[in-house]
Amino acid sequence: MLRATPRATARPVLRRFLVGAATSVAVAGSLTAVPPAAYAQADGTALLSPTRPGDGPGRDHLTVTVRNAGGGADGTFELYCNPDGGSHPDPGGACDVLERDTRWGQDVFAPAPEGGFCTMQYGGPATAHVTGTWAGRPVDATYDRRDGCQISRWDRLVPLLPGMGGNRGAKA
Repeated sequence: MLRATPRATARPVLRRFLVGAATSVAVAGSLTAVPPAAYAQADGTALLSPTRPGDGPGRDHLTVTVRNAGGGADGTFELYCNPDGGSHPDPGGACDVLERDTRWGQDVFAPAPEGGFCTMQYGGPATAHVTGTWAGRPVDATYDRRDGCQISRWDRLVPLLPGMGGNRGAKA
């Protein structure tokens, strides 16, 4: 029977230690090395300046299509938030109302709860369709004013959606 000597068992441990240390040094060196060509491709400043929220592909963008609202409110509008802009009539107000109602774990564009008690009032023929991205999540929501629950859901998003009736143009 062969006995392991302390020298024989120390070699694999030492080898693992040396390989691990060499790998760590190599990884650290590769993280700090940025070739000059990378600066040239980025116009020299993109790698040096931090990105702001709203810059680039993560920017919030919604397309709002409104029909049968009347009063010049019908149409398709683009909305960008952070920074606010687009063809929407009130991008600042629309972004503010969305920010106000955005909560962790809740969908600001969620439909009215099923089985709720809704007043049987009719708010008119206006409809809206909102698509795009909000808070990094896809949006595809439809709105109408067929009963009290739907009217409330619509009014909660004024001025993203146009104000109707007594609250036309009001910020909810």
